[in-house]
Amino acid sequence: MIMTSLHVTLLLSILLCSLVTGLLFGFAVVVMPGIANLDDKEFLLAFKRMDEIIQNDQPLFILAWGGSILSVIAALILGTMNLAGVQLYLLWVASALYLFGVQLPTFRFNIPLNNSLQNLQIHSLDESELALFRTEFELPWNRWNRFRTINAVLSVSMLLILLVQL
Repeated sequence: MIMTSLHVTLLLSILLCSLVTGLLFGFAVVVMPGIANLDDKEFLLAFKRMDEIIQNDQPLFILAWGGSILSVIAALILGTMNLAGVQLYLLWVASALYLFGVQLPTFRFNIPLNNSLQNLQIHSLDESELALFRTEFELPWNRWNRFRTINAVLSVSMLLILLVQL
């Protein structure tokens, strides 16, 4: 098998998108259920601390997350120029799922929720305010994370199927 630039870009996309998918999956099935039993203040503080690592431009996170977006776009461009039929369809659907089903909700919903938590003065709130903020944060954050996780798994699966077909 001759490795073309499309093969390399597709492999890179699969690797980076899989890392992002694993992070989303880990939050969906381990992290959020793990901190769900904490009281409101502890929950908000725990999530805030985890998010601070990302917000402080953790380089490996940025490389994987940003690289996944760029590599999917590059694979989409190369694939559009070199593929046809079912293979092109797979690439377009996988890319749309990833860009619009993972990245768009991240930037539209999860990041604004994270930012609202980062701006929250947790120690100055009373119990009822903590409970209200947690409900307004946790429920939508988890809903959108599950949505992102499902789309990420489907997208990576489709990219893998495409790679096998090439």
